[in-house]
Formats: sequence, structure tokens, C-alpha cells
Amino acid sequence: MEKIFHASLEDFYKEMTVKLGKDLESIFPKGLHKDIGHFNVFDIAQTIEKVKATSEMPYNRRKYYKISLIRGRNRAEYADKVIAIQKNALLFATPKVPYHWVPEDPKQSGSFCVFTEDFFIKDKSHNSLEDLPIFQPGGIPLFEIEDALADEIEVLFRKMKNEIESDYIFKYDLIRNYVLELIHYGQKLQPATKLSTSNDASLRVVSLFIELLERQFPIESYDQRLQLKTAKDYAGRLAVHVNYLNKKLKENTGKTTTEFIADRLIQEAKILLKQTTWNVSEISYALGFEEIAHFSNFFKRKTSYNPLQFRS
Repeated sequence: MEKIFHASLEDFYKEMTVKLGKDLESIFPKGLHKDIGHFNVFDIAQTIEKVKATSEMPYNRRKYYKISLIRGRNRAEYADKVIAIQKNALLFATPKVPYHWVPEDPKQSGSFCVFTEDFFIKDKSHNSLEDLPIFQPGGIPLFEIEDALADEIEVLFRKMKNEIESDYIFKYDLIRNYVLELIHYGQKLQPATKLSTSNDASLRVVSLFIELLERQFPIESYDQRLQLKTAKDYAGRLAVHVNYLNKKLKENTGKTTTEFIADRLIQEAKILLKQTTWNVSEISYALGFEEIAHFSNFFKRKTSYNPLQFRS
């Protein structure tokens, strides 16, 4: 089998082989290759059944996208917000917005699909899935829906399952249309409104900020570049006001958002200077600085050395 998925999808499949009690070959989609990207679809009841002892899903660290129809009572935690779902949920998960999904009763059913951006974006007029309103940063794409609509959406997932097992040569083009139909279902719905602020909201904001920060590291190539650089960038991903993020970080850690980011940049800069042969310009670029002089001044201000002095 040609290995076409990156580390986060490898982790996903390791987890799924345990949950389903099957080997990778039996759950990997037929006819998939690197030019298509990645797509797969699963039954929630089967994955829950195998792991009843694991009642909570961790904050989403994945690099892929996920659309879920979840039938059962659940709770979703997004930074400073908690959304209670009593019956059916349609959830659009993006790598840019971490969340915590907590099943609140054992009777869970439904389906979910996972896919990479290169599976979905075949029309070159679109640069990113974030061009679509449902996946734009700062939102909470979770919707509580009635049984009738959940039944309609379940039909789409059933069609995906049937196609992925078929030998139809253009089945992934057809599945891509089903995914787009799911996205349009979501974009026609209003955001879930059962929001509440829990007692541990402050700690959750801090935890999610730190996760978003750490998710950008380690820097493994000088072509890799930080996408989140400022306090405003992180606040946007968490769908909170930047002042709120600063306040909660300061209350719980004694540091502001900017101080947290700067400390992590210095830590990574030291590692790159000591453990790679990259020149200072390459390190500066990878760490998100527009000018090498800005990086050198920043590094000296924080360490009392310029980058080359520290390297030597």
C-alpha cells in the first residue's frame, strides 16, 4: 500500500485499528492514491463499542478535516464556551479550532468522515477549505439538529459508505460531491445557541492557547513557517477577544499572550541555532520574522547575544 498520509493520519489509523479491532489493510479505502488526497468514513457506534472505557475524546490536534453526525447526548467545549447537545449534532472539525468532545451517555450512534484538504480542493479557483464559510477561523461550526434532518444527513453518509466499497472508477469524485452537500447543510444552519461559561473556562482557554502554540513546533524544515504569530492570531483561532485571552493567561500563568509566544520562539530559536546548520536568515524566516534584522534584535533583547554569538 502506498503511504499517502502524514503523521497525524497515521496516528488516526493506529487509533482506529485498535477501536475497530481490524488491521489497517481492511479499513483503508480502496483505490486511494496520493493524487486523490485522503478520505474515509466510519460508523460511530462501532468505534465507541470497542473503547467504552475511553469516555472522552482529546482536544483535536489533527491536521485533517472531519465532519460528524453524532446521535446521542454530548457536550462540546470550545475555549471559553460549552455547547450541550441533547439529541443530534452535526459537527465540522477543522485543524485550526481545537475542541473537546464529551459523550454524556453510552448510546452514541451516527457516522463521521475524515479528509485532507488536497482531497477536497480540486478546483484551483479555491486556495483553501477556509475559503468556505463553514471552515473559516473564529467560528464554532457545531449544530444541534432535529431527527428528520439527521435522517437526511445519515443517508448521505450511507451513500459514502456504499461508494467507498464499490469498484466505480469515479467514486471519489462522487464522494467529493456528497461531502460538498454536507458542507452546504452546515452552511444553511444557524450556529448552536446553547452556550454557557463553565467554572473551568479560564483553564480551558489557557490549555487551548498553549496547545495551539505548541502545535506549530517543532520546526522541521526551513520551508516550514509559523502561521500564528501574534496574540490576535491566537485569539481568532479560539474565537475569543484578544483582551480576554490576555487576561486569562495573565491570571493563570502570570504571562501575557505576547510573552508566551516570545518565550516559545526563543526556545525554538536556540534549538535551531544549536542543532541545525541552517543560516540565520533561514531560521528567521521559519520563525515568522519578515526581516533578519528583526529576528536578530529580538533574539539579542531576550538573550543578550546575537544569533551568531549564541551559535558559537
